[in-house]
Amino acid sequence: MTRTEPLVRIENATKVYESRGWRNAGPAPVVNGVSLDIARGEIVGLVGESGSGKSTLGRMVLRLETLTGGRLWFDGQEITNASRNEMRPLRKAMQVVFQDPYAALSPRMRVGDFVAEPLRVHSGRSRREREERVAELFSTVGLDPALMKRFPHEFSGGQRQRICIARAIASDPSFIVADEPITALDVSIQAQIVNLFKELQQRMGLTYLFIAHDLSMVRYLCDRVAVMLHGRIVEIGPAASVFGNPLHPYTQALLSAAPVPDPDVERRRTRLIYDPERYPAGEALEERAPGHFLLV
Repeated sequence: MTRTEPLVRIENATKVYESRGWRNAGPAPVVNGVSLDIARGEIVGLVGESGSGKSTLGRMVLRLETLTGGRLWFDGQEITNASRNEMRPLRKAMQVVFQDPYAALSPRMRVGDFVAEPLRVHSGRSRREREERVAELFSTVGLDPALMKRFPHEFSGGQRQRICIARAIASDPSFIVADEPITALDVSIQAQIVNLFKELQQRMGLTYLFIAHDLSMVRYLCDRVAVMLHGRIVEIGPAASVFGNPLHPYTQALLSAAPVPDPDVERRRTRLIYDPERYPAGEALEERAPGHFLLV
């Protein structure tokens, strides 16, 4: 594999869930024919309303969800139908940071042991070496290593998310799916966590799929932005291009709903309403500007 090829390649990925409700509504497509390449060292933001399929797509990339259709490659290796044993060597290179840090932590496990678990599974280090590495990881994410023996309930939300990030980078991954990692945090803490993601990306050369609702954070952090609606990517391009010149009516409505920290500007702004009946779903992404694609 050449270094110019993407680290992650998704081709026409589809995920369909069978409805099991009492009305038996039939198959429910959550992700519908998504294709996306993520280059090494790139941060791709994935935005859209709740239920648009963002988190499902992220879980599919990690093979935490099987694909109903389409194909998936990681680091040049097709993993669409890879078995659990075939995926095991790749797990250390593919990590995830979830939305709710408290739910991700075991309340009965000391946080140092939680961070050390990937090292125990993948590295073969001795107990002492694992403890030294965990202390180093705590320092890396801005936590005092003296806190390693404490339990999750003794930490704030931002500290818990730092612990989860420490665990995610413990195995020296090349790719991280950050699934709305700042949604459950206070605004001031959100900025700290986003800066930590950016610092780690620069230090370790990480590649991110960053799923979020906060468009200002996505604009600050991400190189490219993909906008999802009803399981499809309707617009994708460089962050500056998508935010500066949104092409799809849904993207325009999404950006018009984002709050502006200026009361005067906020009062004068007009909220746009997206009407799906006026803009039927397109068939394929078409390049409208360099690297900027629109579903038409």
